[in-house]
Amino acid sequence: MTAVRPYETGPVPAARSIRRFTTQAARAHADAHVGALLADVYSAVLSVAVAVGFALGVVQQLRVALPPAPDVATPGGLSLPVLVAVLLVGAAGALVGVAGRLGPVGAGGAEGAWWLTLPVQRRGLLRPAAVRLPVLAALAGAVVVVLLDAGLLARAGAELVRGALVGAAGAAALVLAAALVQSAGVPRRTTALAGDALLLAAPVAAALLVATGTAPATTPVPGWALVAAGAVAVAALGAGVDARLGRLPARTVRESGSVATQAVGAVVSLDTRELGRALGGGTLRPARRRSSRLRTVRGPVTALVTADVVLLRRSPRHLVQVAVGVLVPALVTVVPQLASPVGVVLAVVVGGAAAASAGAEGSRWAEMAPALDRALPLRHTTVRRLRMVVPALVALVWSALTLAAVARWAGGPVVDWLVLALASTPVWAAAAVRAAYRPAPDWGKNLVATPAGAVPAGAFAVVARGPDLVALCLLPLWIAIGLSTVTTPLVTAQLVLSVVAVLIGSSTHEKSWLDRTLEGADASAPAPAPSGAAR
Repeated sequence: MTAVRPYETGPVPAARSIRRFTTQAARAHADAHVGALLADVYSAVLSVAVAVGFALGVVQQLRVALPPAPDVATPGGLSLPVLVAVLLVGAAGALVGVAGRLGPVGAGGAEGAWWLTLPVQRRGLLRPAAVRLPVLAALAGAVVVVLLDAGLLARAGAELVRGALVGAAGAAALVLAAALVQSAGVPRRTTALAGDALLLAAPVAAALLVATGTAPATTPVPGWALVAAGAVAVAALGAGVDARLGRLPARTVRESGSVATQAVGAVVSLDTRELGRALGGGTLRPARRRSSRLRTVRGPVTALVTADVVLLRRSPRHLVQVAVGVLVPALVTVVPQLASPVGVVLAVVVGGAAAASAGAEGSRWAEMAPALDRALPLRHTTVRRLRMVVPALVALVWSALTLAAVARWAGGPVVDWLVLALASTPVWAAAAVRAAYRPAPDWGKNLVATPAGAVPAGAFAVVARGPDLVALCLLPLWIAIGLSTVTTPLVTAQLVLSVVAVLIGSSTHEKSWLDRTLEGADASAPAPAPSGAAR
């Protein structure tokens, strides 16, 4: 009788060989060749260079157009260098919030499916993924600092180089610190809320400096010692994250990879709604200590409005978004170089869009899962108008506070500006709901070659739904800010355009007259490139 030989196993492969095998398998199943890869890399690098150069040119032109700083500091004002520092602190908070929502280290797709179950050292498998996000953050931080320093502060030479290096090191250190605390067991929600708190603290601190009259006139220029300290901090944090890679739970790695994959897909598809759902879904609290009795629900109408109110109340990120939307225009009005009609209009556009969009989170979720919209015995038009209630309430509070600051800047009666705020509130709500219910770009159409890559024909008309109402139906508001005064004809025209905006925003037809106009403008874009060129 032949003896049964025991099952023989070979040596455990190294993590590098597993990664190399995965890359080779992916290349074998792909139709692209090395030339196509080099062409894609060339296109990506060229697109980034063109975008950075264009942005730098715009910022420099803005600096040239800005009036010179006053010789004597205005009491209660804010200098341009301090405003740049506030923007950098706010950007740091936003970066920490994004890093917290993405998770420490992610492995999605096939990597998360079978890499984590192999008897291979997990630290070696996850090391490239752990390096990816800090490197991207460092590049983004350097670009942002260069744009602000060279564009607004007119710094050049060694000062600009040191600023870029400090920005890169600071951004990478923030991402690594977020990954380190999450790998130690801190929940993603806590890290994300810390980033949101830092984002809110930046304009609040600036407002306190303005209120107390203690805002400095200049900010210190970073030296080489700070660059060295940043490099040491990045190295130490990177070593700490690398040491914890082998102890990360598989569930955490898969969740982070899933969020990152969903976020990248949303960016490629030009879908900001999906991007918000990807970054916000993982930080929702799974269970609550207490439940609301929802006493305001008395029927289908109040049920829909109550659902939107509860969703806004349970989302700290959107509450921070509303607060930042209020503070940004108020700060711009007290910066001498930016307190021009054009600067105030741009600040009002940015702040109003952020505040109204925060109140329309229920509409964005309803566009993906319209179960509540269709279950209630309400007409589709009525549902859209009810969805405007919460964004309108948010926009009303924002408009009252913002236009009160604009009235102080313009030197006119506050009551007149508050009346204009009340008249313009429906436009913000209609624009937010219209943007929330917009369809996704049709990638089945012919593709148009652009410096940013191939996009489907008609993508501009889709992305412009919502901002089009802000641009067209708020013309009286823009004229009032440009003239620094409010008149009765402007208020009357704003009331009429607000009614038009509500009618367009609540329309459930596939295409309104404004959509057809936008598609006509989009059709005048360059002709679609051949399919081979698009690829």
